[in-house]
Amino acid sequence: MNLKYNYWYFKEAISPEICDRIISIGNSQTLNYGEINRESSKGIEDYSEEDYEHLLKTRNSHIAWLDIPWIYNILKPYIQRANKMAGWNFQWDYTEQLQFTTYNEGQFYDWHPDQHHYTYSNDDENVQMRGKYRKLSSTLLLNDPQDYEGGELEFHFSRNKSCIAKELDKKGSLVVFPSFVYHRVRPVTSGTRHSLVSWNIGEPFR
Repeated sequence: MNLKYNYWYFKEAISPEICDRIISIGNSQTLNYGEINRESSKGIEDYSEEDYEHLLKTRNSHIAWLDIPWIYNILKPYIQRANKMAGWNFQWDYTEQLQFTTYNEGQFYDWHPDQHHYTYSNDDENVQMRGKYRKLSSTLLLNDPQDYEGGELEFHFSRNKSCIAKELDKKGSLVVFPSFVYHRVRPVTSGTRHSLVSWNIGEPFR
């Protein structure tokens, strides 16, 4: 699929007060290591030493899941606007649980797309997700980039083309992108980076 825009951004879209509130909520949860495949029933304690080492070579971050209506309501208009302004015009009608993510020094997430190669099961407990597919992802930067070094969000568009989302340089800035676009969070070299990730799903592409 040829795209005119590989991502769309909103600088300082969300107020610092709201960002701080989300960080407080996220930090009040039990933070676990992020997995590569959420569909897996494995907990971190179930990984073999070899699998665990592979996981940490691919993804090393701590996460908590948030399901809070007012946060969805704040993000939704931005997702809709980006979808229209970037000319993607993807059909979507549901947002998965939000992922609060913390990257401390040395933590990262290597190249990956958010979109699976399959739809969610028709037997999924959440009927809103059955038969649907990730289409639009977003990353909200919750703290000031001066709080950490490294941790850049980088997109990979083709074999020889990648770029850092330099617009994600202020607390409360938001980046929206098609879930099939490869991206990574480069290693944090000092400090702590907090973000909130959303995946917005709809019927399979036709």
